[in-house]
Amino acid sequence: MQSDHFTYVQRIADDQLVLGQRLAEWCGHAPNVEIDLMLANLGLDLLGQARALYSHAAVLEGKGRDEDQIAFLRTEREYGNLLLLEQDNGDFAKTIVRQFFYAAFMLPFWQKMSTSSDEELAAIAAKAVKEMDYHDQHSAEWLVRLGDGTEESHARAQNALEELWPFCGEMFEMDEIASSLLEQGIAVDSAPLKSTWQRRVADIVDQACLALPQSAFAHSGGRAGVHTEHMGHLLIDLQYMQRTYPGMSW
Repeated sequence: MQSDHFTYVQRIADDQLVLGQRLAEWCGHAPNVEIDLMLANLGLDLLGQARALYSHAAVLEGKGRDEDQIAFLRTEREYGNLLLLEQDNGDFAKTIVRQFFYAAFMLPFWQKMSTSSDEELAAIAAKAVKEMDYHDQHSAEWLVRLGDGTEESHARAQNALEELWPFCGEMFEMDEIASSLLEQGIAVDSAPLKSTWQRRVADIVDQACLALPQSAFAHSGGRAGVHTEHMGHLLIDLQYMQRTYPGMSW
């Protein structure tokens, strides 16, 4: 039976991997070369975090699996990523809104995690704070540019806010696994981060001349492996090489 510690670390790694994969999908398809490179670099930051987390998870599991086996050779229901992160890229505005929502959450999350009693997890968090600070600032600046830009960019940014807002509540959920590890000083209490996140989002949305959605509905299930229709399609691309050429050494 998998330990709660392993599951918790793997979930966070899944978040970074899935969003990194989504950003990688923009490569060669972004609005211009600069944005193409920018999104790829953000994705590489997330991939680096995912690798470190999966490697740590493999040690915690103690079954001889490596980061690649854990990352690529699981079924859809075995991934515990947030539903927000698996949503399709849509247009550039949707990608930026998703990035901002997540970065505004993960910056204070990593800051708290840097004091975890799990020293390896704390070290990963300390490095990730610097990267996520950039992700937060960069996506916020772009959201302001889009919202306070043309009529077209404003409309697309507002539509993205409305579409992705219902997926944000899941970030602040604390299930039995997270709560148990919180008592041990390992996990982060995500619930209190909601007020920090709300203030940050409200400030940037206001600067962007956009309106915060008023719906209180929140999708849930990603942590338990219950995903949206987008996840299966994402895994087809993500896992193709590993499943087509099993055990291949590059």
